[in-house]
Amino acid sequence: MHVGLLYSRIRRDEKLLLNELRDRGHEVTKIDVRKEQFDLTEPPESFDGLDVVVDRCLATSRSIYITRFLQSYGIPVVNSHETADICADKAKNSLALADAGVPTPNTKVAFTVDSAMEIVEEFGYPCVLKPVVGSWGRLMAKIDSESAAEAILEHKSTLGNYEHKVFYIQEFVEKPGRDIRVLATDGEPVAAMVRSSDHWLTNAAKGASVEEFELDDRAKELVRQASDAVGGGLLGVDLMEAGDDYTVHEVNHTVEFKALNDAVETDVPATVVDWLEAKVDGEQSLAEVSA
Repeated sequence: MHVGLLYSRIRRDEKLLLNELRDRGHEVTKIDVRKEQFDLTEPPESFDGLDVVVDRCLATSRSIYITRFLQSYGIPVVNSHETADICADKAKNSLALADAGVPTPNTKVAFTVDSAMEIVEEFGYPCVLKPVVGSWGRLMAKIDSESAAEAILEHKSTLGNYEHKVFYIQEFVEKPGRDIRVLATDGEPVAAMVRSSDHWLTNAAKGASVEEFELDDRAKELVRQASDAVGGGLLGVDLMEAGDDYTVHEVNHTVEFKALNDAVETDVPATVVDWLEAKVDGEQSLAEVSA
């Protein structure tokens, strides 16, 4: 198959995918999105002859718009625009999970400092304030007091970007010093790891230690439900242990997996490419039947 890889920087994650694709003899076209221009009706020449495009854009804005253009051109893209649009925005992400009946932390959104303060006081301390768009645990705040809430909310309200005027507030989940990252392809778990840290943020990007995690049936069920809720694809599903159950707090659409690949016995890029091959074969067979 001929695969297009959208990127703005080639990280270790992309190198793992590229090496696996090339080792299997697939043709790969690397497409630097910073250099492309998108017409309303005709795709750039870089996309000629591609069987599938894999979106690995770092910037959320690029991911959302480029996937929309590709779908308009009729070019298969992983992940879809609909999935990217939901996963890129934490409020949309939470709504999709809640609509699908997936357990997710109690969350409220407000648009003024006064309304946000009311939510904080309702949730009690601590609670968590997150940007609606963002990754790697950046700009997240655990609010431990009224004075901290007032200062953080006022600070956000003065920032220029309209997204900072959306106050996304969640209850604080008393997790056991760790959370669970699952890489899944259309809801089927590829591998899972726990990310542990003394800090309340347990992102691998923040220095959390990682180790392989064996999913039980309940966790697998929630991964499938969460994937379906956002439209499926190649996803990172984040769960927290909450009492005798789990809660799904986020689904990621341009998921990083280098830390996961190092932590587990599964060959993650090989399994992802297996899925891509099956996906392309299925779409080509469907096209032949339709013709």
